[in-house]
Amino acid sequence: MFDLNTVDFEKIKEIVKEAAQLFGNDEAAAHIKVKGRSDFVTEVDMAVQTLLCGKLQALYPDIQFMGEEKDNSDIDFSRPVWILDPVDGTTNLIHRFPESCISLGFVADHQILAGIIYNPYHDELYFAKKGEGAYLNGKPIHVRPTAELSESLVSVGTSPYQHELAGKVFRQIINVYLRSADIRRMGSSAIDLAYVACGRTDAFFELVLRPWDYAAGQLIVTEAGGKITDFDGNPIFPDRPVAVLASNGLIHDEIIRLLNAPSLLAES
Repeated sequence: MFDLNTVDFEKIKEIVKEAAQLFGNDEAAAHIKVKGRSDFVTEVDMAVQTLLCGKLQALYPDIQFMGEEKDNSDIDFSRPVWILDPVDGTTNLIHRFPESCISLGFVADHQILAGIIYNPYHDELYFAKKGEGAYLNGKPIHVRPTAELSESLVSVGTSPYQHELAGKVFRQIINVYLRSADIRRMGSSAIDLAYVACGRTDAFFELVLRPWDYAAGQLIVTEAGGKITDFDGNPIFPDRPVAVLASNGLIHDEIIRLLNAPSLLAES
């Protein structure tokens, strides 16, 4: 059993904030490489990952490192591993839309044991350790206790790397929109998950997310009293791409029904 007390998370938070200073480098953000359709990487992504990987491995050489901008085929989930998205919301970063963050999760014993999400634009650091609650800048946070979907604000992701899924994605979004108070689209799944945890929204869903997109946020949501599953209500674990639904728990089952229902447009 991994002893979390062997990891100095206050030091890790400092390192994450240090790395996030690179988000302000406009020149680096303008150097863009296209990985795929609507899938970009900038010099900021690479610099943040290099800095964090180097410092984490110097502090904890026995802990593996999974990063969005590297080959992760050698990762063994039977051993501890950091899971990093150096810039979650790269398209936002490129456009200077201030909803990008660093997302760092920690997994051991086949559990997510810690998560950090830091948005430098708003100086907001979300943190959770398993069994110890969730926090925003050191203050406890909790999901919003909205019991009716019709009164709920729901954030969505569009799975922009896979335009072939657009028909299914937007059917699901429309179904939930027609039954909710309204929807939002942030462009960063980690921030979306953090906003569910602190009660700014009541739910978030996206059809395809990768481990670094949701590892940290998954724990932050659950430690804030929320629920996170795939679109069929099954538990998820950040070792593969998966559909992700996070909510305050009270509206979870209704959203699952809508995500799996035929189009409701004819009823509108």
